[in-house]
Amino acid sequence: MAESLNILVTGTSRGIGASIRAALARHNIVGHSTRGRDGEVAADFSDIAQVTALWWEAMGRLGGHIDVLINNAGMFEETPIEQGDDGWLAGWEKTMQVNLTASAALSRLAVLHFREKGGGRIVNVASRAAYRGDSPRHWHYAASKAGMIGMTKTIARGYAAENILAFAVCPGFTMTGMAEDYLDSRGGAKLLADIPLGRVASAEEVAETVRWLAIDAPPSATGAVIDVNGASFVR
Repeated sequence: MAESLNILVTGTSRGIGASIRAALARHNIVGHSTRGRDGEVAADFSDIAQVTALWWEAMGRLGGHIDVLINNAGMFEETPIEQGDDGWLAGWEKTMQVNLTASAALSRLAVLHFREKGGGRIVNVASRAAYRGDSPRHWHYAASKAGMIGMTKTIARGYAAENILAFAVCPGFTMTGMAEDYLDSRGGAKLLADIPLGRVASAEEVAETVRWLAIDAPPSATGAVIDVNGASFVR
């Protein structure tokens, strides 16, 4: 059995993040949530200082080294264009901060750390929205996830020679609290007609994909983006 690794996973309080934590249970995990519970580190990703503090708290808990960073935390809130200018811009900027900038800040710290210790892995949980877009009320969400894919590929190309590997997962609808709310708001079962598999993905399916990329994927796969969306979008 392979050695246990030190892993920081963001957004582990529920859904995909909780399933990722369970899938990696035999490793040394530091989880995160906005408020902190069950041993998770509390950090509000709308505050970049708390994002940085999360990294150093995780480093301390893991004995001064991290092998894998998994950026899973995110938000999915409507920002319709009919809102006033200030409200629309505030929604855009908050989503970008939480979904993209926080992940970028953690990835930067990870790359700097991995350079010192001889390598490491980053796995980013993005979305099929990065490629096919999202609803008119979620421009910002799609843009944030597209940015995450661009970041993943850039890290992979820029640091592969230093054994720093980067991967991404693009789920479609996944049966989590956020997805259930969205399905209900958009007509529920009618949206399933767009998924050839006939159902949404489970959080466990996404988590297993993340686990494989974090632990078992061959180094030559760095830069890969794996779709987990029941063939609702294929590239």
